[in-house]
Amino acid sequence: MTRSVQALAYARPSSLESSQVGPSLGLETAGGLTPRGAEAHPRFFAGFLTDPRIAARGLLAVADVAAARYHQRTLPASLDPVVTGNGDRLRFESFSGCCGVYARLDVLQEGLDGRTTGHGTTNVDVNAPLREALSRITADDPLHLRVGPEEMAVTTLDGPVVEKKVPLPDRWLRGFAEAQVASAGFDLRAELTAAQAVAFLRSLPRTPSSGRAGRGARWVVASGGSLRTTTRPVPGAVCLPGPERLVALRRVLRDATALRVYGPVADGAAAASAWEVVLPGMRLTLTLSPDSARGFSGEGGVLEALATDDAAADAELVSVLLAWEPRIEPAELAGQAGLSVERVRAALVRLGTAGRVGYDLADAAYFHRELPYDADRAERHNPRLVAARRLVGEGAVSLDGAGATVASGDRRYRVRESGAEFSCTCQWWADYRGRRGPCKHALAVRMARRGAAVVDAVRGTAVAGGVR
Repeated sequence: MTRSVQALAYARPSSLESSQVGPSLGLETAGGLTPRGAEAHPRFFAGFLTDPRIAARGLLAVADVAAARYHQRTLPASLDPVVTGNGDRLRFESFSGCCGVYARLDVLQEGLDGRTTGHGTTNVDVNAPLREALSRITADDPLHLRVGPEEMAVTTLDGPVVEKKVPLPDRWLRGFAEAQVASAGFDLRAELTAAQAVAFLRSLPRTPSSGRAGRGARWVVASGGSLRTTTRPVPGAVCLPGPERLVALRRVLRDATALRVYGPVADGAAAASAWEVVLPGMRLTLTLSPDSARGFSGEGGVLEALATDDAAADAELVSVLLAWEPRIEPAELAGQAGLSVERVRAALVRLGTAGRVGYDLADAAYFHRELPYDADRAERHNPRLVAARRLVGEGAVSLDGAGATVASGDRRYRVRESGAEFSCTCQWWADYRGRRGPCKHALAVRMARRGAAVVDAVRGTAVAGGVR
């Protein structure tokens, strides 16, 4: 697994302290982007939490996921949660070390009592003493929240005094992107009341099931106002892969008002799903990869957007129009950019691969954020994409009508296309049938076909120019 080391520099450790206004939770920020550009320690919020006990447990749940490895529980690694200020809310995001669970706590406007909420994205320090202090919050006494340095300290900081160095695997970067792409294809499949949610989530195992039967896909379907499990993906069912991975939701069950379950249309194969606990003024969402032993990074949902030159150019244009909106409206962006809605949506997927947008299931919309690390590596280190470009560069693709032949090593693979559908004679296609994105051969064919179309268009323009 390719990885680098990310250095996170904080002015001081985050802490929960006593102050003149009562308990004060100070979340320290590292470098990040804001409307003013890059800042060493951006400041996003100063005010009160309307439900401090619930917010504390929600933050702990996000930190739980960041510190967890639900598959192959070795080599622990944790990236401090990412916080985004969207003007009317704060979003705290994390990703599990095994790349299979994405967590986000949205503290909405009604959950915050402050004059303003800033715009931008950065990491926040969540250390062991802070976690212990948050776990001791049991009452809803007023709690002051500060995200970023003290107002007067902004101009007096001499430099970082706390530095964390954490591994930053490329799989995490690709996983953030794939989780957003998967979520954008989900629909609401079930909604449970607070009592039903508590009963269902508490019935789930806390540890992985043993034996071959325990490793198979599990499904849930709405029944009688609750959810029942099934071993078959019947109509309306949602895949629940690795139910023990929802354990972080138990931290907030006491205050849940509803549980919403999202997923794609069941087609018989294991699929990702999202589980959203609705809280007073907040939402806590966990998105699970299709298998507890399979991270989001290899799902391939972003490959089409990465392989499209048009989407790259469109993404650059669309990115200029983003302003940390909590809800991105593609139709509005299309009007501003002079593009079709379809091209804007493809551009948003492309921006998602660089960590520049996320997807909110409750709003059914993308939101703007800028992950505070070099997420562009998600494209440069995507094995299938790199291999496809190499095949095109080597002239390994021979186009003929609606199909093509791709020479890879000492073998020849046949790729057939019909609109947006494709098939290939390679083993990847035989194993996944397109459920994990296109194989490298299909990607190479699409790249080559687009290149040929551009050449034909240029020749046509030249001929027309000569006639005139």
